[in-house]
Amino acid sequence: MARTDARVRLLDAALVAAITHGADVFGGDFKRWCEVNQIPRSTAYRHKKRIEEEGRWAPRSQRPESCPHHTPEPVEAQVVELREALGRENGADNIGYYLALIAAEQDWAGRGWVVPCRATINKILTRHGLVVPEPKKKPKSSYRRFVYAQPRDCYQIDATEVRLTGSAKAVVFEVLDDCSRVLVATHAADAETGPAAIAAIGKAFADFGVPGLVLSDNGAAFTSRLTRGGTSKFTRAVTTAGARLIHSSPFHPQTCGKVERHHRTFKAWLADQPVPADLTQLQTLCDRYQHDYNNRRRHSALNQPPQHAWDSAPSHGGPGHLPVQRDADVRVLASTDTGNISIGPTVINLTRRYARQSVTVLLDGDHITVYDTTGQPIGHLHIDFTKTYQPIKAA
Repeated sequence: MARTDARVRLLDAALVAAITHGADVFGGDFKRWCEVNQIPRSTAYRHKKRIEEEGRWAPRSQRPESCPHHTPEPVEAQVVELREALGRENGADNIGYYLALIAAEQDWAGRGWVVPCRATINKILTRHGLVVPEPKKKPKSSYRRFVYAQPRDCYQIDATEVRLTGSAKAVVFEVLDDCSRVLVATHAADAETGPAAIAAIGKAFADFGVPGLVLSDNGAAFTSRLTRGGTSKFTRAVTTAGARLIHSSPFHPQTCGKVERHHRTFKAWLADQPVPADLTQLQTLCDRYQHDYNNRRRHSALNQPPQHAWDSAPSHGGPGHLPVQRDADVRVLASTDTGNISIGPTVINLTRRYARQSVTVLLDGDHITVYDTTGQPIGHLHIDFTKTYQPIKAA
């Protein structure tokens, strides 16, 4: 192959010298020269013809003259224009939605154009430097998705840190409806504190009603970690209104994934706005964002704006609309010399066989199950709290 390439390059150089400069390099017999140098006749005359027309031999592009699946330039330009118009918080799904509307208005089908798929839109955005590829990111298909059945079944609450002018820090509490994705409240605060969390959830209750559940992480603003085992003020604010407060598992942010993901959408929008100087300006921006997000921005999971999903829902939840759920309590107790343990004011006898032992008690409402140190059940009992002494029922 290398020898053939060398002979062809020799042919090209000889043809240029003969045609352009009039040199007699072939000895008057071009055909004989090609035979001696083992150059196919068809190749020799093809090169000769092109050099006569163009003055030199240059390899031509092997790109096909047409590519049926290639995105037309006007469509690609429309993708870029929509990305810039909608803002960076709008990805391929939303761009594709608006492209479909434009295609119907401008009769793309009559021109032979189609709305590009999600993957193609992402490739266009990447090619124009409008998104940063994340190939190592865990695919959405790997997650197990869960959504409550109706709006106001569950609100998710969380706070995210933002910057003010002069590098000052602030936080924004966001309360999101799990089903409709309506942003039911935003609240700007100096820090992630209990009073600020109460203000945010109170605003949500006042504007959109009290839900059946409120879901939060285990941050100090939402839990009683700093109240020596007591009930936090946030918990009391939620339960007094009639809702039930539940928390995600530690180190498992996917439980609050909807509001956690929403922080990114909010921050992408906020990055395109003037940097707020104080909490008042920040709250003004939050209020504007809440209105636009709820009423104008199509949510990709709903295929419509969140407020439309809320308004069109056949029913709405609230306190009492979800099944009653009691949390079981696990306790480790030491029995007395006579084999007794105490659950509140009630003394329960395990028999002397289990005297002075450590036992595990699973308390679920008024029902208890007691296990020994090996995990074997000792017995169970429905506690009658009107009695001060009851024997265990053997397992």
